[in-house]
Amino acid sequence: MAVTSEQLMQVVVAAAEEKKAHQIVVLDLEGISLVADYFVICHGNSDTQVQSITTEIRKQAEGQGAHIRGIEGVDSGRWVLIDIGDVVVHVFHRDEREYYSIERLWSDAKVVEFV
Repeated sequence: MAVTSEQLMQVVVAAAEEKKAHQIVVLDLEGISLVADYFVICHGNSDTQVQSITTEIRKQAEGQGAHIRGIEGVDSGRWVLIDIGDVVVHVFHRDEREYYSIERLWSDAKVVEFV
C-alpha cells in the first residue's frame, strides 16, 4: 500500500521530532510548485545532530515503503536535502538555516499546522 504525501510528511516530522530537531516547519506547496507537495524544514545545533536527524528521517521513510530519490550534503552536516518525491526535507545546521532562510523564499506557501 502506497503512503500518501501527507502521511509521508507526518512520518518525516515525527522522525525529526524524535531526534530533537528544532523549529520544524512544514510548507504546503500544492498548487504552488511542481517540485513537491511539502517542504519540511528543520535544524540541528551541531553537524552530528543534523546527521542524526537525517538518518532517522531516512530510516522512518523507508520503513513506510517510501523511496529516497536522493540525499545531498550529509558529509558536511550543514544543509542536508532529502528528496522523497512529494516530500522534500531540508535539515540545516542552525547557522545555515538563519543565513539561507528558505522559508522566506516560499512565503506564498501555506504553513501546515501539526501537533
